[in-house]
Amino acid sequence: MRIVQVMIPAGKRETVLDTLDDEGIDYAVTDETSGREYTAVVSFPLPRNAVEPVLDRLREVGIDDSSYTIVLQAETVLSEQFEKLQERYEENNGSEQRISREEIRAGASELVPDFRTYITLAVVSAIVATAGLLLDSPAVVVGSMVIAPVLGPAMATSVGSVIDDNGLFTQGVKYQVIGFSAAVVAATAFAVLVKSLFLVPPGLDVLELDQVQGRLSPDLLSLAVALGGGIAGAMSLSGGISAALVGVMIAAALIPPVAAVGIGIAWGLPDIVLGAGVLVLVNLFSINLAALAVLWYMGYRPEQWYKEDEARTKTLRRMGTLVVGLLLLSGFLAGITVSSYQTATSDQVIRDQVNSVIDDDEEYANLTLIEVQIQRTGSTFGAKPNQVLITIGHPTDEQHPGLAGKIRESVRNETGNNVSVQVQFVAVQNAGGSERVPSPDPPRRNAVHARPVT
Repeated sequence: MRIVQVMIPAGKRETVLDTLDDEGIDYAVTDETSGREYTAVVSFPLPRNAVEPVLDRLREVGIDDSSYTIVLQAETVLSEQFEKLQERYEENNGSEQRISREEIRAGASELVPDFRTYITLAVVSAIVATAGLLLDSPAVVVGSMVIAPVLGPAMATSVGSVIDDNGLFTQGVKYQVIGFSAAVVAATAFAVLVKSLFLVPPGLDVLELDQVQGRLSPDLLSLAVALGGGIAGAMSLSGGISAALVGVMIAAALIPPVAAVGIGIAWGLPDIVLGAGVLVLVNLFSINLAALAVLWYMGYRPEQWYKEDEARTKTLRRMGTLVVGLLLLSGFLAGITVSSYQTATSDQVIRDQVNSVIDDDEEYANLTLIEVQIQRTGSTFGAKPNQVLITIGHPTDEQHPGLAGKIRESVRNETGNNVSVQVQFVAVQNAGGSERVPSPDPPRRNAVHARPVT
């Protein structure tokens, strides 16, 4: 619910009040005594989805931007007339949660901080995210998302497009371009500093960090996360709801990949830079596209009717540009998705062959398969297995020198890949007997000795 206060210019009082009477709106009129060209101030309650159409009607009778209009949030309105008005606008205009064009413009502007604050928060969030990835700490990464100022510019860009506010649109685009560029530079500089000062172990393999791996190979599911964030952002803004949690969701799709790009540059790993960089662009395009589509679908248009065609053309052109960009980048995501599926399938085939050799031969009845590690060579696309490392537990009185050869032959016959197989035997003692109990995870054990057989 909203309380609207409108300054009535001289000569417009009766016209304005007649318009409100036609709409069935309760109002209160106060004489204006400041001596200016205004004669009265009229105040009236409205459902939130009635603010825009009522203000449009008042503009038609002469209430323009030269006189100020204030829209305030109201907690409760007790009026039978208001309830009838609320029911009528809910039937005619759909959801009562939709706020007016004026309110959504103001809301989008308020979400964008001043430039100095924005750049500072963007840089700090990127540095914190980089530290979180290198520490492999989900908690630190989440902390970087909380302070990232990414929601405001995206919403400003979308709102500015649909209502044809070029200033708001330009501000949103500028903030996004400069902000993410500064974030990448900050993440790279921090990662180089950390590496140079040996603040991480010299032999650290960043590819083995879980937080980095999650941004290394983005797939098509990444689109769902980013599109969902854009839709949620637009819905929360148009509903006048706090967007703080939505901002964290959007930051989750953008800030950690930015940090991963910086780490990839610092460590000289182009696969990380390419994968995380594509993920940033895909998420950024998806968020803007989803927000644009939702706001246009909800009916937000420019104030002047003659600008609607121009706004529609601009919005569709911008949406088309984003769609083309997403289609180009989605080819990369699709390739990673297919490659990931093929890798998982190939790994499962290899593990099945290892299990088959051990399970089908009575000679190996007392062996326990502890672990199968598969090493691959190649780029993100089409990486092939080149070595299989197998750890097997066996009783201390058994020897199986031919097992590696049997497994190698079985894997090669099934997959067609010329892989090497190395079997490491670990002597184990079972207090309850020597019966083999297969376990997919390496158990804690007392190792007597270990010897590899190739």
